[in-house]
Amino acid sequence: MKLRDELPVDHRLSQVYRFGGGAVGVFLLVFGILGLVDTVKFFGTTGKDVAGLSTNGALSTLSIVVGLILVTGAVRGGNFASTLNIVIGIGFVLSGFVHTALIGRGNNPLGFHMSNVIFSFAVGVALLAFGMYGRVGSALPHDNPYWRSRHPRRAAHEDAVRQRQHTGAPGGATRGAGGTGTPGSTVGAH
Repeated sequence: MKLRDELPVDHRLSQVYRFGGGAVGVFLLVFGILGLVDTVKFFGTTGKDVAGLSTNGALSTLSIVVGLILVTGAVRGGNFASTLNIVIGIGFVLSGFVHTALIGRGNNPLGFHMSNVIFSFAVGVALLAFGMYGRVGSALPHDNPYWRSRHPRRAAHEDAVRQRQHTGAPGGATRGAGGTGTPGSTVGAH
């Protein structure tokens, strides 16, 4: 499956994907580095607190890797960053569910506590929101590149109507004193 990039390089949505994923990535990097500097056991099941969250060497290392991936996505931007935020967000939410069952057991390889589970859910939902922002929804504006990609015939028709209105060609309404045929306005039924 090839990821098509309908999003223009300088589109404002790219900034949401970049800053959202990048901020989470930087936090994970700092958290992971602080965990490793504190020389915690690699697979300790009790964990050691860093920034209010329990960690061990494995979780610190995993946090650094995921943080680097998110920062790389932020640098790249576009659909890549959006899709990456969605995929990693799903991973965080699933991790929250799995580790809820592992808390208090000897089989807790990442040393999660309830604060980690809550953090995992919160970060997962935030990354999903950043990744899906302006990309998924039933009421996307018609100038949105994702809407246009999903409705190419309707987008082409709206462009043609707008062009006729702009040039005053027959078949299109000309702009007058009270006209609404401004470029970028939404034309057609919703």
